Amino acid sequence: MNIVIIEDEKFLAEDLLKTILLHMPSAKISAVLNSVDDSIEYFSKIHNTDLIFADIKLGDGLSFDVFNNLPIEVPIIFCTAYNDYMLEAFETMGIDYILKPFSSDDVKKSLDKFNKLQRGIPNIGNLLESLQQNIQCSMPSLLIYSGDKIIPISGDEIAFFFIDSKTTYAFTFDQKSLPISQGLDVLEQKFNPFFFRTNRQFLINRKSISSASYYYHRKLIIATTVDYKEKIFVSKEKVSEFLNWLAKK
Repeated sequence: MNIVIIEDEKFLAEDLLKTILLHMPSAKISAVLNSVDDSIEYFSKIHNTDLIFADIKLGDGLSFDVFNNLPIEVPIIFCTAYNDYMLEAFETMGIDYILKPFSSDDVKKSLDKFNKLQRGIPNIGNLLESLQQNIQCSMPSLLIYSGDKIIPISGDEIAFFFIDSKTTYAFTFDQKSLPISQGLDVLEQKFNPFFFRTNRQFLINRKSISSASYYYHRKLIIATTVDYKEKIFVSKEKVSEFLNWLAKK
């Protein structure tokens, strides 16, 4: 069993490698690739791969660029921090979709699915439905870097994200403000549809909203389930979109 890992974050690639071998000791990790260019060069020459674990967003593009440019007919398990690439994953040879930060159990389940597929491929409708359920039911997580520690935190623990003095923070349900490296634009994409961007400063979790009231200049003001020093407004341009989002939850 020859497995290739495509991942541009070194410590995540090493963690994934160790986890795969933990659950599949007979496997051989043939290569760990960290870019689109390196992956295209590798798969242009090597044709004995049985399974690919691939991140989606790499430093020089998307891993889809690899699979769209080469006739690769190898099952792919996507490992990504983003939950909005499911359809593109299915259009390739994608068989599963793991959201970062993944657990050992996540990897084991994906390997089990691969083994089952080797014994008999399910119909396309069932596979698509399975992928959709995995994405829709999974709240993304974040990695918090504190000194030499890397701390995983689930989106379920975060009431909202906010910007203060050009720094982005996660405000948790237990009243902690944690600085993070990602901006609100990236977080908005990652945590859709669980969080809503109310204005330039705030991205809020549906579970933290207790009510919303009309305010001056056609804005809304949000009452939250956590104590916070500032008022959180929904800008007038987003009121209609916010109410539709709120009604769907």
